[in-house]
Amino acid sequence: MTAPLDDADGGPGVATAPGQALVHCAAVTRTYGTGRQAVPAVCQVTATVRPGARIALTGPSGSGKSTLLHLMAGLEPPTSGSVRWPGLGGSPAGRPGVVGMVFQGPSLVPALDVLENVALPLLLAGANADDATERAHAALERLAIPELATKLPEEISGGQAQRVAVARVLASRPLLILADEPTGQLDSETGARVVSVLLETADELDATLVVATHDQEIADRLTDRWEMADGRLTAAVQTW
Repeated sequence: MTAPLDDADGGPGVATAPGQALVHCAAVTRTYGTGRQAVPAVCQVTATVRPGARIALTGPSGSGKSTLLHLMAGLEPPTSGSVRWPGLGGSPAGRPGVVGMVFQGPSLVPALDVLENVALPLLLAGANADDATERAHAALERLAIPELATKLPEEISGGQAQRVAVARVLASRPLLILADEPTGQLDSETGARVVSVLLETADELDATLVVATHDQEIADRLTDRWEMADGRLTAAVQTW
């Protein structure tokens, strides 16, 4: 399903075509700081995400998994190399709903309640309020947390907030789902349920899924494995 060292056709702005790579990273490096203080988070990574892929991105803390996801989502620019999105019609930056990102850290808007947080990307993408609310409710039901709808982020636990973040992504029905340690703050049973929802939703939407995880059981549920160490992609295999 994935071709980690393959070239992608086309470039930013190219119309979507069946089988066209969603994301292609070519010799991508992302460095923070300058001079002697420079810290390379991702080093010379070349990888391609194909439509329909189910990728587990594994590696120890500090190996560059989060940074690679941010680069794929268009949230950060590479220091060198290039990231292209030929199968998404160009960069997803400023285009809500094209790529759904589940962040590892807190990502909810403090001033909005849970339902409003889940509906926000839909509204930004131009959905009408009634449709956005309906889809937000359905996503909360899917994650078994409808009772949190009227609560503010400060009134819920870290684990609940993570499930809300997943619901927000699912409600927007993206073409590409990038999840950064989505089960990191959850117990094993709840974490397994969240991953099941991600997989089921990706299947229903015909979306592509990339999950960064430390959890071997979670990684084993995805068909492809990318391994990172010291900012480099060290292995990429299909496990099924």
